[in-house]
Amino acid sequence: MKFVKFAMLAIGLTFAAGSMTAPAFAMGDADKGKKVFNKCKACHQVVPGKKSLGPNLSSILGKKAGTQDGYKKYSADMVAAGEKGLVWNDKTFVDYIAEPKKYLGGVLGKKKAKTKMAFNGLKKAADRDNLLAYLKSVAK
Repeated sequence: MKFVKFAMLAIGLTFAAGSMTAPAFAMGDADKGKKVFNKCKACHQVVPGKKSLGPNLSSILGKKAGTQDGYKKYSADMVAAGEKGLVWNDKTFVDYIAEPKKYLGGVLGKKKAKTKMAFNGLKKAADRDNLLAYLKSVAK
């Protein structure tokens, strides 16, 4: 009888664990992300209100692509992606920053889109997750 109870408990735990959902992306490390941001800071800022060559990233999450307040130099494809409904969230940002032109092209139904970024993307998933964690840590 003890074996049956043990077996039922094991089956129940297996189903419970299987029904849990994993996060859409791995949690990153904000301190490591700050170092990754060094690749971005030539063109981007995270200090609210501070201007630079590219849009300020201090509050990008939750915003429609191509609409950051105070920044007007977006590519036509970035604006078009926002008009098609692209909103920056954890998943869209991490996917975009892996291969910006290819990701944006996918949103627009093209092979590659035109962006004004000279940057070609972060190839390591850990770097992308860490960068996202850093941006969340400085979000205003």
